[in-house]
Amino acid sequence: MGMIKWGRRSRAALSLTTTALLTTTALAALSTGAEAADTLGSAAAGKGRYFGTAVAANYLGEAPYVSTLNTEFTSVTPENEMKWDAVERSRGTFTYGSADQIVNHALGRGMQVRGHTLVWHSQLPSWVSGLGASDLRSAMNNHITQVMQHWKGKIHSWDVVNEAFQDGNSGARRSSPFQDKLGNGFIEEAFRTARAADPAAKLCYNDYNTDGVNAKSNAVYNMVRDFKSRGVPIDCVGFQSHFNSASPVPSDYQANLQRFADLGVDVQITELDIEGSGTSQATSYSNVVRACLAVTRCTGITVWGITDKYSWRASGTPLLFDSNYAKKPAYTAVLTALGGSSDGGGGTPGAACTATYTKSAEWSDRYNGTVTVRAGSAAISTWSVTVTLTPPQKVSTTWNGTPSWDSSGNVMTMRPNGNGSLAAGASTSFGFTVMKNGSSAAPSIGACTAS
Repeated sequence: MGMIKWGRRSRAALSLTTTALLTTTALAALSTGAEAADTLGSAAAGKGRYFGTAVAANYLGEAPYVSTLNTEFTSVTPENEMKWDAVERSRGTFTYGSADQIVNHALGRGMQVRGHTLVWHSQLPSWVSGLGASDLRSAMNNHITQVMQHWKGKIHSWDVVNEAFQDGNSGARRSSPFQDKLGNGFIEEAFRTARAADPAAKLCYNDYNTDGVNAKSNAVYNMVRDFKSRGVPIDCVGFQSHFNSASPVPSDYQANLQRFADLGVDVQITELDIEGSGTSQATSYSNVVRACLAVTRCTGITVWGITDKYSWRASGTPLLFDSNYAKKPAYTAVLTALGGSSDGGGGTPGAACTATYTKSAEWSDRYNGTVTVRAGSAAISTWSVTVTLTPPQKVSTTWNGTPSWDSSGNVMTMRPNGNGSLAAGASTSFGFTVMKNGSSAAPSIGACTAS
Protein backbone atom coordinates (compact mmCIF):
# COMPACT_ATOMS: atom_id res chain seq x y z
CA MET A 1 0.00 0.00 0.00
CA GLY A 2 1.25 3.22 0.72
CA MET A 3 2.51 4.95 3.67
CA ILE A 4 4.54 3.26 6.26
CA LYS A 5 3.58 -0.28 6.63
CA TRP A 6 5.22 -1.86 9.55
CA GLY A 7 2.22 -0.84 11.39
CA ARG A 8 1.47 0.00 8.31
CA ARG A 9 1.87 3.53 7.20
CA SER A 10 0.56 6.47 8.95
CA ARG A 11 -1.55 8.54 6.65
CA ALA A 12 -3.30 11.62 7.90
CA ALA A 13 -5.55 11.99 4.89
CA LEU A 14 -7.00 8.61 4.18
CA SER A 15 -7.71 9.94 2.87
CA LEU A 16 -4.23 -10.54 -14.68
CA THR A 17 -5.10 -9.73 -17.91
CA THR A 18 -7.12 -12.29 -17.27
CA THR A 19 -6.66 -13.35 -14.20
CA ALA A 20 -7.28 -14.61 -12.06
CA LEU A 21 -8.43 -17.70 -12.15
CA LEU A 22 -6.24 -19.48 -9.71
CA THR A 23 -4.22 -22.26 -11.15
CA THR A 24 -6.44 -24.83 -12.80
CA THR A 25 -5.67 -27.35 -10.09
CA ALA A 26 -6.38 -24.95 -7.24
CA LEU A 27 -9.59 -23.75 -8.82
CA ALA A 28 -10.82 -27.26 -9.38
CA ALA A 29 -10.06 -28.13 -5.78
CA LEU A 30 -11.92 -25.10 -4.51
CA SER A 31 -14.91 -25.61 -6.74
CA THR A 32 -15.80 -29.12 -5.62
CA GLY A 33 -17.17 -30.60 -2.46
CA ALA A 34 -20.04 -29.68 -0.18
CA GLU A 35 -18.08 -26.90 1.43
CA ALA A 36 -17.00 -25.28 -1.85
CA ALA A 37 -18.95 -22.03 -1.45
CA ASP A 38 -18.48 -21.71 2.30
CA THR A 39 -15.28 -19.63 2.19
CA LEU A 40 -14.30 -16.31 0.67
CA GLY A 41 -11.81 -17.89 -1.69
CA SER A 42 -14.07 -20.66 -2.94
CA ALA A 43 -17.03 -18.32 -3.42
CA ALA A 44 -14.86 -15.85 -5.34
CA ALA A 45 -13.45 -18.68 -7.46
CA GLY A 46 -17.00 -19.52 -8.41
CA LYS A 47 -17.18 -16.02 -9.89
CA GLY A 48 -13.84 -16.40 -11.68
CA ARG A 49 -11.96 -14.20 -9.22
CA TYR A 50 -9.44 -14.52 -6.42
CA PHE A 51 -9.97 -13.34 -2.85
CA GLY A 52 -6.72 -12.45 -1.15
CA THR A 53 -5.21 -10.93 1.94
CA ALA A 54 -2.04 -9.17 3.03
CA VAL A 55 0.22 -11.46 5.05
CA ALA A 56 3.01 -10.71 7.52
CA ALA A 57 5.68 -13.39 7.88
CA ASN A 58 6.06 -12.87 11.62
CA TYR A 59 2.47 -14.06 12.22
CA LEU A 60 2.84 -17.32 10.31
CA GLY A 61 3.67 -19.04 13.60
CA GLU A 62 0.26 -18.19 15.06
CA ALA A 63 -2.11 -21.11 14.54
CA PRO A 64 -5.43 -19.19 14.18
CA TYR A 65 -3.78 -16.76 11.76
CA VAL A 66 -2.51 -19.57 9.53
CA SER A 67 -5.72 -21.57 9.82
CA THR A 68 -7.82 -18.58 8.72
CA LEU A 69 -5.38 -17.76 5.91
CA ASN A 70 -5.37 -21.32 4.61
CA THR A 71 -9.14 -21.76 4.85
CA GLU A 72 -10.43 -18.46 3.49
CA PHE A 73 -8.01 -16.99 0.95
CA THR A 74 -6.70 -17.88 -2.50
CA SER A 75 -4.16 -15.07 -2.95
CA VAL A 76 -1.60 -13.39 -0.72
CA THR A 77 0.29 -10.10 -0.80
CA PRO A 78 3.35 -9.75 1.44
CA GLU A 79 2.62 -6.72 3.59
CA ASN A 80 6.17 -5.39 3.95
CA GLU A 81 8.53 -8.22 3.11
CA MET A 82 9.04 -7.36 -0.59
CA LYS A 83 9.55 -3.63 -0.17
CA TRP A 84 12.90 -2.11 -1.05
CA ASP A 85 14.09 -1.65 2.53
CA ALA A 86 13.30 -5.30 3.25
CA VAL A 87 14.99 -6.93 0.26
CA GLU A 88 17.85 -4.52 -0.59
CA ARG A 89 18.74 -2.57 2.52
CA SER A 90 22.34 -2.32 1.33
CA ARG A 91 23.04 -1.69 -2.32
CA GLY A 92 23.48 -4.89 -4.27
CA THR A 93 22.83 -7.15 -1.27
CA PHE A 94 19.45 -8.88 -1.52
CA THR A 95 17.69 -10.59 1.38
CA TYR A 96 14.63 -12.64 0.49
CA GLY A 97 14.10 -14.89 3.51
CA SER A 98 10.93 -13.42 5.01
CA ALA A 99 9.27 -12.90 1.65
CA ASP A 100 10.26 -16.43 0.57
CA GLN A 101 8.49 -17.75 3.65
CA ILE A 102 5.24 -16.13 2.52
CA VAL A 103 5.63 -17.09 -1.14
CA ASN A 104 6.43 -20.71 -0.34
CA HIS A 105 3.53 -20.96 2.09
CA ALA A 106 1.12 -19.60 -0.51
CA LEU A 107 2.34 -21.62 -3.47
CA GLY A 108 2.38 -24.79 -1.39
CA ARG A 109 -1.37 -24.37 -0.91
CA GLY A 110 -2.29 -23.45 -4.46
CA MET A 111 -2.63 -19.73 -3.72
CA GLN A 112 -1.39 -17.06 -6.09
CA VAL A 113 0.91 -14.24 -4.99
CA ARG A 114 0.80 -10.50 -5.67
CA GLY A 115 4.23 -8.85 -5.52
CA HIS A 116 4.26 -5.58 -3.56
CA THR A 117 6.05 -3.35 -4.42
CA LEU A 118 9.06 -2.59 -6.65
CA VAL A 119 9.28 1.22 -6.97
CA TRP A 120 7.79 3.36 -4.20
CA HIS A 121 8.81 6.61 -2.55
CA SER A 122 8.37 5.19 0.96
CA GLN A 123 10.28 2.50 2.86
CA LEU A 124 13.36 3.24 0.81
CA PRO A 125 16.84 2.70 2.27
CA SER A 126 18.68 5.99 2.70
CA TRP A 127 21.31 5.07 0.12
CA VAL A 128 18.73 5.21 -2.68
CA SER A 129 17.84 8.84 -2.04
CA GLY A 130 21.48 9.84 -2.06
CA LEU A 131 22.18 8.67 -5.61
CA GLY A 132 22.61 10.93 -8.62
CA ALA A 133 20.28 10.56 -11.61
CA SER A 134 22.32 8.11 -13.66
CA ASP A 135 23.20 5.98 -10.64
CA LEU A 136 19.59 6.02 -9.48
CA ARG A 137 18.37 4.81 -12.87
CA SER A 138 20.83 1.96 -12.77
CA ALA A 139 19.88 1.07 -9.18
CA MET A 140 16.15 1.17 -9.95
CA ASN A 141 16.44 -1.08 -12.97
CA ASN A 142 18.75 -3.48 -11.18
CA HIS A 143 16.41 -3.68 -8.20
CA ILE A 144 13.41 -4.47 -10.41
CA THR A 145 15.35 -7.06 -12.40
CA GLN A 146 16.94 -8.86 -9.45
CA VAL A 147 13.77 -9.01 -7.36
CA MET A 148 11.48 -10.10 -10.19
CA GLN A 149 13.90 -12.72 -11.45
CA HIS A 150 14.26 -14.16 -7.96
CA TRP A 151 10.54 -15.03 -8.03
CA LYS A 152 10.21 -15.42 -11.80
CA GLY A 153 7.25 -17.61 -12.63
CA LYS A 154 5.91 -17.47 -9.07
CA ILE A 155 4.28 -14.04 -8.89
CA HIS A 156 0.89 -13.54 -10.54
CA SER A 157 0.85 -9.71 -10.45
CA TRP A 158 3.42 -7.10 -9.47
CA ASP A 159 2.76 -3.60 -8.16
CA VAL A 160 5.57 -2.24 -10.31
CA VAL A 161 5.12 1.42 -9.29
CA ASN A 162 3.19 2.48 -6.20
CA GLU A 163 1.62 5.84 -5.31
CA ALA A 164 3.36 8.09 -7.81
CA PHE A 165 0.67 10.80 -7.91
CA GLN A 166 -0.14 13.56 -5.44
CA ASP A 167 -3.32 13.81 -3.42
CA GLY A 168 -5.57 16.79 -4.02
CA ASN A 169 -6.74 18.49 -7.17
CA SER A 170 -3.51 19.04 -9.07
CA GLY A 171 -3.17 15.67 -10.75
CA ALA A 172 0.57 16.15 -10.47
CA ARG A 173 3.24 13.56 -9.84
CA ARG A 174 4.39 13.08 -6.26
CA SER A 175 7.83 14.32 -5.31
CA SER A 176 10.18 11.36 -4.83
CA PRO A 177 13.80 10.52 -5.59
CA PHE A 178 12.61 8.84 -8.80
CA GLN A 179 10.34 11.66 -9.94
CA ASP A 180 12.71 14.46 -8.91
CA LYS A 181 15.82 12.97 -10.53
CA LEU A 182 14.47 10.87 -13.41
CA GLY A 183 11.33 12.81 -14.35
CA ASN A 184 7.98 11.51 -15.59
CA GLY A 185 9.65 8.82 -17.67
CA PHE A 186 10.67 6.74 -14.66
CA ILE A 187 7.28 4.97 -14.52
CA GLU A 188 7.44 3.88 -18.15
CA GLU A 189 11.02 2.76 -17.71
CA ALA A 190 10.11 0.73 -14.63
CA PHE A 191 7.34 -1.08 -16.52
CA ARG A 192 9.56 -1.83 -19.52
CA THR A 193 12.26 -3.18 -17.22
CA ALA A 194 9.69 -5.29 -15.37
CA ARG A 195 8.36 -6.84 -18.57
CA ALA A 196 11.86 -7.90 -19.55
CA ALA A 197 12.52 -9.36 -16.10
CA ASP A 198 9.44 -11.62 -16.00
CA PRO A 199 7.32 -11.54 -19.18
CA ALA A 200 4.62 -13.77 -17.66
CA ALA A 201 3.82 -11.61 -14.63
CA LYS A 202 0.97 -9.09 -14.78
CA LEU A 203 2.32 -5.55 -14.32
CA CYS A 204 0.20 -3.16 -12.25
CA TYR A 205 0.19 0.46 -11.23
CA ASN A 206 -1.18 0.80 -7.65
CA ASP A 207 -2.49 3.85 -5.76
CA TYR A 208 -4.91 5.12 -3.09
CA ASN A 209 -7.60 7.82 -3.17
CA THR A 210 -8.24 6.88 -6.80
CA ASP A 211 -11.39 4.87 -6.09
CA GLY A 212 -13.79 7.44 -7.57
CA VAL A 213 -13.48 9.86 -10.46
CA ASN A 214 -11.30 12.74 -9.21
CA ALA A 215 -8.21 14.68 -10.23
CA LYS A 216 -5.86 11.99 -8.97
CA SER A 217 -7.65 9.09 -10.64
CA ASN A 218 -7.96 11.17 -13.83
CA ALA A 219 -4.19 11.63 -13.85
CA VAL A 220 -3.65 7.88 -13.45
CA TYR A 221 -6.27 7.21 -16.14
CA ASN A 222 -4.52 9.54 -18.57
CA MET A 223 -1.19 7.84 -17.90
CA VAL A 224 -2.64 4.37 -18.49
CA ARG A 225 -4.40 5.51 -21.66
CA ASP A 226 -1.12 6.95 -22.92
CA PHE A 227 0.76 3.76 -22.05
CA LYS A 228 -1.77 1.59 -23.87
CA SER A 229 -1.68 3.83 -26.94
CA ARG A 230 2.11 3.62 -27.17
CA GLY A 231 2.54 -0.03 -26.29
CA VAL A 232 4.09 0.54 -22.86
CA PRO A 233 3.59 -2.77 -21.02
CA ILE A 234 0.89 -2.36 -18.36
CA ASP A 235 -1.65 -5.08 -17.58
CA CYS A 236 -3.54 -3.92 -14.52
CA VAL A 237 -4.37 -1.04 -12.19
CA GLY A 238 -4.69 -1.54 -8.45
CA PHE A 239 -7.17 0.42 -6.34
CA GLN A 240 -6.19 0.32 -2.69
CA SER A 241 -9.70 1.15 -1.40
CA HIS A 242 -9.11 2.23 2.19
CA PHE A 243 -12.43 3.58 3.42
CA ASN A 244 -13.90 5.11 6.58
CA SER A 245 -16.82 7.37 7.50
CA ALA A 246 -14.95 10.46 6.30
CA SER A 247 -13.87 8.75 3.08
CA PRO A 248 -16.64 6.25 2.21
CA VAL A 249 -17.03 4.04 -0.82
CA PRO A 250 -17.69 6.59 -3.60
CA SER A 251 -20.97 6.42 -5.50
CA ASP A 252 -19.05 6.20 -8.79
CA TYR A 253 -16.75 3.39 -7.61
CA GLN A 254 -18.02 0.85 -10.13
CA ALA A 255 -18.06 3.37 -12.96
CA ASN A 256 -14.47 4.33 -12.18
CA LEU A 257 -13.32 0.70 -12.22
CA GLN A 258 -15.16 0.21 -15.50
CA ARG A 259 -13.56 3.18 -17.26
CA PHE A 260 -10.11 1.82 -16.47
CA ALA A 261 -11.12 -1.65 -17.62
CA ASP A 262 -12.35 -0.11 -20.86
CA LEU A 263 -8.77 0.97 -21.55
CA GLY A 264 -7.87 -2.70 -21.90
CA VAL A 265 -6.35 -3.36 -18.46
CA ASP A 266 -7.50 -5.55 -15.61
CA VAL A 267 -8.49 -3.83 -12.38
CA GLN A 268 -7.78 -5.24 -8.94
CA ILE A 269 -8.90 -4.12 -5.51
CA THR A 270 -5.58 -4.45 -3.76
CA GLU A 271 -5.71 -3.23 -0.13
CA LEU A 272 -9.34 -3.17 0.93
CA ASP A 273 -10.25 -2.25 4.48
CA ILE A 274 -13.27 -0.35 5.74
CA GLU A 275 -13.37 1.14 9.24
CA GLY A 276 -16.55 0.66 11.21
CA SER A 277 -18.71 -2.17 12.51
CA GLY A 278 -22.06 -3.83 12.16
CA THR A 279 -24.51 -3.17 9.39
CA SER A 280 -22.85 -0.06 7.95
CA GLN A 281 -19.48 -1.77 7.58
CA ALA A 282 -21.13 -4.88 6.15
CA THR A 283 -23.04 -2.82 3.60
CA SER A 284 -19.91 -1.00 2.47
CA TYR A 285 -17.99 -4.24 2.02
CA SER A 286 -20.90 -5.72 0.08
CA ASN A 287 -21.01 -2.68 -2.20
CA VAL A 288 -17.31 -3.03 -3.02
CA VAL A 289 -17.65 -6.72 -3.84
CA ARG A 290 -20.72 -6.15 -6.00
CA ALA A 291 -18.92 -3.39 -7.90
CA CYS A 292 -16.03 -5.72 -8.66
CA LEU A 293 -18.37 -8.49 -9.81
CA ALA A 294 -20.14 -6.04 -12.12
CA VAL A 295 -16.88 -5.22 -13.92
CA THR A 296 -15.77 -8.17 -16.04
CA ARG A 297 -12.10 -7.20 -15.84
CA CYS A 298 -12.10 -6.79 -12.06
CA THR A 299 -10.13 -9.95 -11.45
CA GLY A 300 -9.86 -10.09 -7.67
CA ILE A 301 -10.05 -8.49 -4.26
CA THR A 302 -7.39 -8.35 -1.55
CA VAL A 303 -8.22 -7.22 1.99
CA TRP A 304 -5.34 -5.60 3.82
CA GLY A 305 -4.96 -8.12 6.60
CA ILE A 306 -6.75 -11.03 8.21
CA THR A 307 -7.61 -9.92 11.74
CA ASP A 308 -8.44 -6.52 13.22
CA LYS A 309 -5.77 -6.89 15.89
CA TYR A 310 -2.96 -6.77 13.32
CA SER A 311 -4.46 -4.15 11.02
CA TRP A 312 -2.53 -0.92 10.46
CA ARG A 313 -5.88 0.71 11.36
CA ALA A 314 -6.66 -1.60 14.28
CA SER A 315 -8.60 1.00 16.26
CA GLY A 316 -11.05 1.28 13.38
CA THR A 317 -11.71 -2.51 13.29
CA PRO A 318 -11.64 -2.47 9.46
CA LEU A 319 -11.30 -6.15 8.54
CA LEU A 320 -13.55 -9.21 8.14
CA PHE A 321 -12.35 -11.08 11.23
CA ASP A 322 -12.25 -9.60 14.72
CA SER A 323 -9.30 -9.82 17.09
CA ASN A 324 -10.32 -13.34 18.08
CA TYR A 325 -10.64 -14.44 14.44
CA ALA A 326 -14.44 -14.57 14.69
CA LYS A 327 -16.27 -13.74 11.48
CA LYS A 328 -17.90 -10.32 11.56
CA PRO A 329 -21.14 -9.25 9.86
CA ALA A 330 -18.94 -7.81 7.12
CA TYR A 331 -17.63 -11.33 6.44
CA THR A 332 -21.14 -12.64 5.97
CA ALA A 333 -21.99 -9.72 3.70
CA VAL A 334 -18.94 -10.38 1.51
CA LEU A 335 -19.61 -14.11 1.32
CA THR A 336 -23.24 -13.46 0.41
CA ALA A 337 -22.28 -10.91 -2.25
CA LEU A 338 -19.95 -13.51 -3.75
CA GLY A 339 -22.83 -15.98 -3.93
CA GLY A 340 -21.53 -18.17 -1.10
CA SER A 341 -23.29 -19.59 1.92
CA SER A 342 -22.54 -18.47 5.47
CA ASP A 343 -23.86 -21.73 6.90
CA GLY A 344 -20.82 -22.79 8.81
CA GLY A 345 -18.41 -21.16 6.36
CA GLY A 346 -14.88 -22.27 6.89
CA GLY A 347 -15.13 -24.80 9.69
CA THR A 348 -14.54 -28.51 9.40
CA PRO A 349 -16.52 -29.85 6.41
CA GLY A 350 -20.00 -30.71 7.65
CA ALA A 351 -19.47 -28.87 10.95
CA ALA A 352 -21.99 -26.15 10.16
CA CYS A 353 -24.09 -24.18 12.59
CA THR A 354 -26.68 -21.44 12.38
CA ALA A 355 -27.49 -18.52 14.66
CA THR A 356 -31.05 -17.19 14.94
CA TYR A 357 -32.01 -14.06 16.91
CA THR A 358 -35.28 -13.29 18.67
CA LYS A 359 -36.26 -10.39 20.92
CA SER A 360 -37.51 -12.03 24.12
CA ALA A 361 -38.64 -9.01 26.15
CA GLU A 362 -38.62 -5.21 25.91
CA TRP A 363 -38.95 -2.23 28.24
CA SER A 364 -38.71 1.50 27.68
CA ASP A 365 -34.96 1.63 28.28
CA ARG A 366 -33.80 -1.90 27.39
CA TYR A 367 -34.60 -5.16 25.68
CA ASN A 368 -33.55 -8.79 26.01
CA GLY A 369 -32.32 -10.77 23.04
CA THR A 370 -31.84 -14.50 22.62
CA VAL A 371 -29.67 -16.22 20.02
CA THR A 372 -30.27 -19.89 19.26
CA VAL A 373 -27.23 -21.78 18.01
CA ARG A 374 -28.03 -24.98 16.13
CA ALA A 375 -25.60 -27.57 14.74
CA GLY A 376 -25.99 -28.67 11.15
CA SER A 377 -25.83 -32.19 9.78
CA ALA A 378 -22.72 -33.05 11.81
CA ALA A 379 -21.78 -32.68 15.45
CA ILE A 380 -19.68 -29.68 16.45
CA SER A 381 -17.23 -29.24 19.32
CA THR A 382 -17.42 -25.47 19.72
CA TRP A 383 -19.05 -22.38 18.22
CA SER A 384 -18.89 -18.58 18.21
CA VAL A 385 -21.34 -15.88 17.13
CA THR A 386 -20.87 -12.12 16.79
CA VAL A 387 -23.49 -9.64 17.95
CA THR A 388 -23.09 -6.07 16.65
CA LEU A 389 -24.90 -3.20 18.39
CA THR A 390 -25.94 0.19 17.06
CA PRO A 391 -24.12 2.91 19.08
CA PRO A 392 -24.78 4.20 21.67
CA GLN A 393 -26.43 0.91 22.71
CA LYS A 394 -24.57 -1.16 25.31
CA VAL A 395 -24.96 -4.71 26.64
CA SER A 396 -25.50 -4.68 30.41
CA THR A 397 -25.90 -8.41 31.07
CA THR A 398 -25.27 -11.71 29.31
CA TRP A 399 -26.10 -15.32 30.15
CA ASN A 400 -25.31 -18.85 28.93
CA GLY A 401 -22.12 -17.76 27.19
CA THR A 402 -18.75 -16.07 27.56
CA PRO A 403 -18.52 -12.71 25.77
CA SER A 404 -15.53 -10.79 24.45
CA TRP A 405 -15.54 -7.35 22.84
CA ASP A 406 -13.74 -5.61 20.02
CA SER A 407 -11.96 -2.31 20.62
CA SER A 408 -15.01 -0.25 19.60
CA GLY A 409 -17.18 -1.86 22.27
CA ASN A 410 -19.90 -2.41 19.66
CA VAL A 411 -19.16 -5.98 18.58
CA MET A 412 -19.58 -8.82 21.07
CA THR A 413 -18.30 -12.31 20.25
CA MET A 414 -20.11 -14.97 22.27
CA ARG A 415 -18.62 -18.39 22.92
CA PRO A 416 -19.77 -21.32 25.07
CA ASN A 417 -19.37 -21.42 28.84
CA GLY A 418 -17.06 -24.43 28.84
CA ASN A 419 -18.23 -27.39 26.75
CA GLY A 420 -19.58 -26.14 23.43
CA SER A 421 -20.32 -29.56 21.93
CA LEU A 422 -23.59 -30.04 20.10
CA ALA A 423 -24.85 -33.19 18.44
CA ALA A 424 -26.01 -32.97 14.83
CA GLY A 425 -29.21 -30.93 14.76
CA ALA A 426 -29.00 -30.06 18.46
CA SER A 427 -29.25 -26.49 19.74
CA THR A 428 -28.35 -24.23 22.62
CA SER A 429 -28.94 -20.54 23.27
CA PHE A 430 -27.42 -17.49 24.89
CA GLY A 431 -28.95 -14.18 25.83
CA PHE A 432 -28.18 -10.56 26.63
CA THR A 433 -29.74 -7.32 27.77
CA VAL A 434 -29.24 -4.26 25.58
CA MET A 435 -29.49 -0.78 27.10
CA LYS A 436 -31.10 1.25 24.32
CA ASN A 437 -29.61 4.66 25.14
CA GLY A 438 -32.05 6.14 22.65
CA SER A 439 -31.86 3.42 19.97
CA SER A 440 -34.26 0.48 19.71
CA ALA A 441 -32.46 -1.04 16.72
CA ALA A 442 -32.11 -4.80 16.70
CA PRO A 443 -28.55 -6.13 16.84
CA SER A 444 -26.87 -7.59 13.76
CA ILE A 445 -26.10 -11.27 14.25
CA GLY A 446 -23.05 -12.58 12.42
CA ALA A 447 -22.61 -16.03 10.95
CA CYS A 448 -22.18 -18.89 13.38
CA THR A 449 -18.64 -20.28 13.24
CA ALA A 450 -18.20 -23.91 14.25
CA SER A 451 -15.60 -26.64 14.31
